[in-house]
Amino acid sequence: MKNTGTLRIQTFAARQSAPVEGVTVAVQGDGFTLHRITDATGSAADIPVEAPACTLSLDEDNTTRPYAIVSLTAAKPGYRTVRIEGIQIFAGQVTLAQPQMLPVTEEDRDIPDAPIVIPPHALFAGSGGSGPQPRENCTPRVLDQVVIPKNITVHLGKPAASARNVTVSFRDYIANVASSEVYPTWPEQALRANIHCQISLALNRIYTEWYPSKGYTFNITNSTSYDQYYVHGRTVFEVMVRITDDIFNTYLRKRGTVNPYYSEYCDGKSVTCPGLKQWGTVTLANNGRSALQILRYYYGSSIEIVRTKNIRSIPQSYPGTPLRQGSRGTAVFTLQRQLNRIAKDYPFLGKLTVDGVFGSRMAATVRAFQKQFNLTADGVVGRQTWYKISYIYVSVKDLAELTSEGETSTGTLSNGTWNGTVLSTGASGSAVEQVQFWLNTLAQYDSAIPSVKVDGVFGTATANAVRAFQRKYGLTVDGIVGQTTWKELYDEFLSIQSDNGTPNAYPGTPLREGSSGQNVRLVQFWLKIARTVYTSLESVTVDGKFGAGTAAAVRRFQRYFGLTADGVVGRTTWQKLYEVYNDIANRLLSSSLRPGEYPGVLRSGSTGTPVRELQFYLYLMSAYESSIPPVSIDGKFGADTERAVRAYQRFAGLTVDGVVGRTTWNSLYGRASQLRSSGPVVTLKRLPYPGTPLTVGSSGKAVLYYNLLLLRIAYYFSSVEAPPLADRYTEETATATRSAQQLLGLEQTGIADADTWTAVEALSLQLAAHAPNPDRDTPPGTAYPGRAIAEGSAGQEVGQVERWLNRRAQLSCGEGYVADNNRFGASDAAAVRAVQQQAGLQPVNGIVYRETWHALQAQCTDPCGCEKEE
Repeated sequence: MKNTGTLRIQTFAARQSAPVEGVTVAVQGDGFTLHRITDATGSAADIPVEAPACTLSLDEDNTTRPYAIVSLTAAKPGYRTVRIEGIQIFAGQVTLAQPQMLPVTEEDRDIPDAPIVIPPHALFAGSGGSGPQPRENCTPRVLDQVVIPKNITVHLGKPAASARNVTVSFRDYIANVASSEVYPTWPEQALRANIHCQISLALNRIYTEWYPSKGYTFNITNSTSYDQYYVHGRTVFEVMVRITDDIFNTYLRKRGTVNPYYSEYCDGKSVTCPGLKQWGTVTLANNGRSALQILRYYYGSSIEIVRTKNIRSIPQSYPGTPLRQGSRGTAVFTLQRQLNRIAKDYPFLGKLTVDGVFGSRMAATVRAFQKQFNLTADGVVGRQTWYKISYIYVSVKDLAELTSEGETSTGTLSNGTWNGTVLSTGASGSAVEQVQFWLNTLAQYDSAIPSVKVDGVFGTATANAVRAFQRKYGLTVDGIVGQTTWKELYDEFLSIQSDNGTPNAYPGTPLREGSSGQNVRLVQFWLKIARTVYTSLESVTVDGKFGAGTAAAVRRFQRYFGLTADGVVGRTTWQKLYEVYNDIANRLLSSSLRPGEYPGVLRSGSTGTPVRELQFYLYLMSAYESSIPPVSIDGKFGADTERAVRAYQRFAGLTVDGVVGRTTWNSLYGRASQLRSSGPVVTLKRLPYPGTPLTVGSSGKAVLYYNLLLLRIAYYFSSVEAPPLADRYTEETATATRSAQQLLGLEQTGIADADTWTAVEALSLQLAAHAPNPDRDTPPGTAYPGRAIAEGSAGQEVGQVERWLNRRAQLSCGEGYVADNNRFGASDAAAVRAVQQQAGLQPVNGIVYRETWHALQAQCTDPCGCEKEE
């Protein structure tokens, strides 16, 4: 093949703590499917992939995708299957695919694993670059010196957005950012200049404690409007790993300063900024400039590159000179000890005699290590090899902080409170079950802790697992769970849950008849929502008490979905309930409730969009409050809607007249919004085209999803008919399809073929993402909208205010971020008051009048402009 790149596959346990042998890997690309099986080192034979010419990725004006795309599936019995889509292969480059293979537990055996989807490369899509440089830095609250961290916590969204946090190793983070931001084919000095910027920007966020100072628990976001691009779980390029390993403990600073320099950058093509231009580094490198010269070209002659040995969790710093065969001393002794510990999980490395003498056997071990981790296999321990050995040593020795896929939600975990009872061999009950669950969770991530059966009986196996945990965490090793061991167990479990982004995870012990509390309430809510679609399920009262009725409803749910029908909500039932709820909720509601200002009085006979909106809110309330009957979302205020309005008014203590005036509207909207935000995740779940056209008589999940897409379009376009929200394709669905096809310029067949599905889904998803109503809204702009904005206001003008407030927070340490949700709440008002105070406006009331609008617009101005979008 004329132009080829290489896909290199290595399968590891969590954080490369051990290789995983016998993994079957299927790779699919353009016109081919290949299979590989990993060996004892976790490696498989390299796969050559035909790719576009390298010159395309070196041409700033190129509009052709400069890389090939493949997908990968890694599977092994007893392990979670890993699927990665969108893997990028560049000509002449090695792409590293290193699936993290985690054991499957009995409880999560039937839970599907979502694929990792790598989006188009930021340079090709024009979505990369960094956020702007702050006008003022935070004074470090804790750090008095620059530290290279072991890990960094990344928020996968904008600062105030509801998104999960993931904790990853700092070096993995940098290699990921580099692979996401620039092409691997670029000249070495251009790549080094860019990676220096990425390291320095991240260290600046850590050193200044930018986000913790604003009340957040993460170090950095993956939003290019605020920080820099990070794609969780993506494959990386070998050259990025190699350079990162060489310079991860360097950073930029201005001469005479201490803090890492906030090295703002952009692509220099689709976006401009005062800092480094990514495409410009290619030209400068081709002209013979070094990385430092490139950096000084953009940031000034006072910029310097500093290397520090202050590396957190590294047992001993690099001694300064390479170690090779014949070397002696304490540094060699340290290496031998670390390599021997690593060999417990990488047995092919073999054991060394720890004598402080670098002999031929040690050189062979070093070469094997270097080959395993994609380093130059020369048997010499230079800086890169030293720190890679240190990193792997720490990973296999201390596997407490991990990252895994999960979903954000707002439920509660077991609060971990010790009940005062010491647990030891012979004990039984729910507290023992809780301990066993925590131990089992930790055992998934740490081979030193054995798995135990969660049966509520404290036997020998549980005592042994407790001892292993105590030994691991430096506690008294007695196999007894007192307050100290209980707290440490809970803290470690909570750490993993936090990393996994699953605060609404299974609570740890089964819920059964007699249980009570918020978790039971959540189960009942999910059951009630499920019954709105699966009508054969039983109704249940949402009261937080697990009685006979709830047990019967759980059994009916379990039978319907093929689970063991025991009426007990264990992990598998919990996950299935959550999955079904999430699936239904996202089909009934857009990805964000469309918050509207009071539309005027609605009563029997009213029609149109405001009535649809009213019915959305009534429907959600009916799922949670049994006294409110469900309604159809058809935009017609008939007898059923009036009956539901009267029921809501009685429930809310309002005048019961069946008419929706301002008081009823505001009350209903407030309660529905609060209910929705207090439930589990409501992100949109997409389904692929089913493969064959949908026609009258078709049924199933694809039809239900397609009807939701049409409903959302009908909500915004009065020319589109609304179909019934059902899993059957009826004549009404065909009529709605024809009206949508007319709107979209397609042949009006009434059949949802591939073209119709794609066009309908694209428009519906666009509308779900805060799109304005094309029938009644004008495009948002920067001109004052002509009316004041206060708490309770909603719409595109509020979205503009929120973008400005967040850009202002990005430039100043003392200002907080607000949620970007087109809804003006208390945090927005507080931020506006700060704007008014700074501008000297009166009154300081948090209401956006014309003067406040213009003051906010002026205060958020920066050299790159306030309107950078992702």
